[in-house]
Amino acid sequence: MPSPDELVRDMCRSWSDPDPDRIASFFAEDAVYHNIPMEPVVGRAAIREFIAGFLTTFEAIDFEIHHQIAAGNLVMNERTDTLRSAGQAIPLPVTGVFEVAGDAIVAWRDYFDMGVINRAFNLAG
Repeated sequence: MPSPDELVRDMCRSWSDPDPDRIASFFAEDAVYHNIPMEPVVGRAAIREFIAGFLTTFEAIDFEIHHQIAAGNLVMNERTDTLRSAGQAIPLPVTGVFEVAGDAIVAWRDYFDMGVINRAFNLAG
């Protein structure tokens, strides 16, 4: 079983060649994914659908983790997520907080500037 640190790193890497089913498999059945400027997404199936919807606009996201720290089942990272779409690469500075239980992510909260996301969707659309 991977450590919480390894599990989060593996999940982040999975977005570079994204498959909604594979990404969703990192989450517990009742997990919560919350992009803090938006409403939380609750449950693995809903997380999978959110990811699939996101990938209709963006081809992939490359997570560059600058710093990551793990304490028990809590993992925090500072990273730049580069959203790729139609030849565009839009960098998004993010801080992520993850809670892990067993071999699954039970909570993921990302903190970022919603203005960058809105501009990215405008460029990609």
